[in-house]
Amino acid sequence: MSALESSLSSAVASGNLLAAAKFNIESLLAGTTSEVAAHVIDELVASGSWDELNDRFFKTLAFGTGGLRGRTIGRIITKAEQGNGGTNGRPEHPCVGTATMNFYNLSRAVRGLITYAKQFVGDSRKPALVFAHDTRHFSRDFAEFCAKVCSELGCDAYLFDGPRSTPQLSFAIRELRADAGVVLTASHNPPHDNGFKAYFNDGAQIVDPHATDIVNEVNAILSETYEIVPTERRGTITLLGEEMDARYVERLKTLLLRPALLDGASTKVVFTNLHGTGGHINVPMLRGFGFDVLTVPEQDMQDGRFPTVESPNPENAPALKMAIDLAEQSGAEIVIGTDPDADRMGVAVRDSSGKMVLLTGNQIGSLMAWYRLKTCFDLGWLTHANRSRAVLIKTFVTTELQHAIADGFGVGIVDTLTGFKYIAGKLRKYEEAIPADKKGDYRALTEEQTRLLRLEYSRFFVFGGEESYGYLGSDSVRDKDANGATLMFAEVAAYAKSVGKTIPELLDDVYREFGYYLEVGKSLVMEGADGAAKIQALASSYAENPPTAVDGSAVLRVRDFAKQDLYDQEGDLLPKEKMLFVDLEDGRSFAVRPSGTEPKIKFYLFGKAAAGGDLTDSKNCVRGSLESLWAWIEADAKKR
Repeated sequence: MSALESSLSSAVASGNLLAAAKFNIESLLAGTTSEVAAHVIDELVASGSWDELNDRFFKTLAFGTGGLRGRTIGRIITKAEQGNGGTNGRPEHPCVGTATMNFYNLSRAVRGLITYAKQFVGDSRKPALVFAHDTRHFSRDFAEFCAKVCSELGCDAYLFDGPRSTPQLSFAIRELRADAGVVLTASHNPPHDNGFKAYFNDGAQIVDPHATDIVNEVNAILSETYEIVPTERRGTITLLGEEMDARYVERLKTLLLRPALLDGASTKVVFTNLHGTGGHINVPMLRGFGFDVLTVPEQDMQDGRFPTVESPNPENAPALKMAIDLAEQSGAEIVIGTDPDADRMGVAVRDSSGKMVLLTGNQIGSLMAWYRLKTCFDLGWLTHANRSRAVLIKTFVTTELQHAIADGFGVGIVDTLTGFKYIAGKLRKYEEAIPADKKGDYRALTEEQTRLLRLEYSRFFVFGGEESYGYLGSDSVRDKDANGATLMFAEVAAYAKSVGKTIPELLDDVYREFGYYLEVGKSLVMEGADGAAKIQALASSYAENPPTAVDGSAVLRVRDFAKQDLYDQEGDLLPKEKMLFVDLEDGRSFAVRPSGTEPKIKFYLFGKAAAGGDLTDSKNCVRGSLESLWAWIEADAKKR
């Protein structure tokens, strides 16, 4: 027995090391090509860092339908990992572990995706894959590694020449008619995380029937070693740059319904990309439309440390503080912020008193949904005759205000599970419903041509979104798009200005017409191996012992999305998901869902008041009722 094996066995016997962690340490050492891995493990064992070893090895990072996501920098950075150091103060080498994001797990992920792409394409040609990355630690290294593996295994790779947004990857897959794609990102997670997000040939994140087969291919790979194909069978690596940017921006511009509203726009905007990719497209695009765009100099720098914010998430008010401060100094009317991979967008706007106020993702999405529906009717694109073929799409945990708006305009609305891949699935369904002889090369058609086809043969997607600050206004991209959202929101702001209203005043008009709706998002964070178990136990407790009364109101119904067969508004059976909805007799409701990407369990609280009453009173009443609801949920969770 080696000294290491003896130390690990003793640690398991004494209860310091999980048996699963010991097994995974030995598996990694047997399957890795890294010379660093053994030194890292020796260091952690020698220092008795058992909690760190448990966190790194309590599981093998499983490739799920979203890909991989995990720590790429450990809580403890060993000397072997630190090495000579990397850019922006990061270690030289990523975090060693089977539960972490590193070249070991990355190699498994990309090779499994390549294997499936080859099977899908067959022997007729080489598969083509597109790789993009954000500004996180190791993102460029990971993307270049993926492209290299792709080429060495006989596939053609397209690699962006620098950091790009997630939605631009989706666009490029569709534009290049590629077979799959990957963006290296952990979205708005903390700086120590990174991830591998996989997409298929429609530009959307992988879903079944492909997802299960890809997952199986990846999880069957236990070693970093692979056989490089002969030179004559290797694929090419093509860099993507300004030309692909230009094609993307041209498509984004078609999101504008009334471009004339932006003519000579003098609106002063503060934009921040929070050290990420958003400024690459948004700043020149807004300036091109005449907006006076200021940026936050300290946050312009693309830096995986995200040094000026605690969290690079535009959902969180502190992330936009520096931008709001600059807006106050400069007199700017709007603040726009995007997360590191620019798929989420947050905004702050001035109210009638001149105060900057933050809008929630539900408010932003509802404003854009209302404006885009209204304008489609104003332009004559939608009429009484064809409106039944128009549709809004949202997630179940997104505001019911959008239901009221859709009903008010007489158009359809569809709820999906959380995750934009489900919205993308609907877009794929609508595209596939168009007869092949009518659509030809659908991706080569203009926005107007696809709209007319969808209105005649399937459903015209007007707008889609989720409460977590993700929005989409066109089916030419198949993931949430903060770049497109920036342009769509700029048009809403220009419209508000044209009718002499502030954005909050416009939102109040919507409330007066459709009713007041308020949503509050809460979460309980539980990190590490122990935290993961607690999250699952708490989530399971709601399914096994659902409440019968909540905060003084009887429970009207419980929808368990993991166990019940539930259908959406189009009659499609919903995939099973760990989410539970509790609807109360008094009109309130809440949902419980373990996060798929972060160590937390999420709670979504919903309240509403009918249209017609005093809006100020409605706001106060609903807000108080949700504060009371959360107090009850929090106390109940502790008992569970």
